[in-house]
Amino acid sequence: MTPVYLSASAYVLGETEVDHSALPDLAERARAYRMPVVPHLWGWGSVWRTDRTLVELAVDTGRATLRAAGIDPAAVSALVLCSTRFPGGPNEHGPFVGAITDGLGLPEAAYTGLTLNRCTTLLTGIDLATALVASGRHRTVLVITTDRVADEADRMEQFALFSDGAASCLVAADPYGTPVYEIVSCASAQDNTNLDPSREISSDLARVVNESLLKAGGLALPEVEGLLHANLFLPIVTMKERQAGFSAGQLDTGNVTRVGHCFGADPLINLVDRAAAGRVTAGAAYILAVSVAGARHGILLRARR
Repeated sequence: MTPVYLSASAYVLGETEVDHSALPDLAERARAYRMPVVPHLWGWGSVWRTDRTLVELAVDTGRATLRAAGIDPAAVSALVLCSTRFPGGPNEHGPFVGAITDGLGLPEAAYTGLTLNRCTTLLTGIDLATALVASGRHRTVLVITTDRVADEADRMEQFALFSDGAASCLVAADPYGTPVYEIVSCASAQDNTNLDPSREISSDLARVVNESLLKAGGLALPEVEGLLHANLFLPIVTMKERQAGFSAGQLDTGNVTRVGHCFGADPLINLVDRAAAGRVTAGAAYILAVSVAGARHGILLRARR
């Protein structure tokens, strides 16, 4: 089977950092959710707000990935574009994606848009890109996720504080730049009876995904050096991932406070920051994973350099 690599990861955040204490109606929303106003308990810190559009965010992060890879945009034959909320309807979608592909210098790249997977959308996009490369359909695929809060009143939810931002990477048959990760396996699981957002995140689905990922990689869970997960409130992400079998030492929770929940981009943001901090070991295995109500998606990586 042709090896597939994830490389040249990048992200951009909203240009304005806002302390949680400055968020409108935070205390009122916390009381409505029956949450005590104890910032250190939940990991309330900063969120990042933007005046840029989804197009601008996508172009900014995509250009950063192309620069990091050091490749001609013409080498990218496909774009997988992810968002939890694409603007408008069919009449707006063509100009929307056209502005992104033109901004990246990819006027001839085939494109696919993904949105229904909620905050697992980026990992779903990487999974799709992996299949496209492994099958020989495309050699180099650019994957981008871009999102921003539509209504400031929704910046706090019961499970996270939301930031605006975008993230991107290349999924390709060739490794680009440093660090480079081999995509060992991808897996997902869902429970159609629990897809309603009011339902709890399922650690059972996470265990199913772990089993599939690790079997393909010939690994046991303790052999995974780190889990790059969604930046949900600390008690939620810690409890659910520990229930899934991960140890406290495998979790990577620093960005819960520093970044907040940037929709589907969290695992890639956390991976980029981990590498920048010198905490990625060549040869070590890492899992990118996100759970939403009724679904889990995971990707097993092995650092190559």
